[in-house]
Amino acid sequence: MLLVAAGLEIVWATALERSNGFTRLWPTLIGVSSAALSFALLSFALKSLPVGTAYAVWVGVGALGVAAVGILALGESASPARLLCLALILAGVIGLRLSG
Repeated sequence: MLLVAAGLEIVWATALERSNGFTRLWPTLIGVSSAALSFALLSFALKSLPVGTAYAVWVGVGALGVAAVGILALGESASPARLLCLALILAGVIGLRLSG
């Protein structure tokens, strides 16, 4: 459930970027509805997971996914420093999940 919530975080962040400041209807609706569903799923996941671990995994997976969309689909920089920082986020998420 937590990974689905994080996947929806990728959807809503990308959709809101495409909404052009809430001026485009469909990206706005997709962004807002997927954000609400993402929060709801995170809330359900918190019933059985520690809040620190769950939130860090949710944010980390979401951040990695949004960064990947930016690099692969939106032409954002894939500099070595940026990729290293993303790898560090991934290592932190994995570490928290394994230790939690």
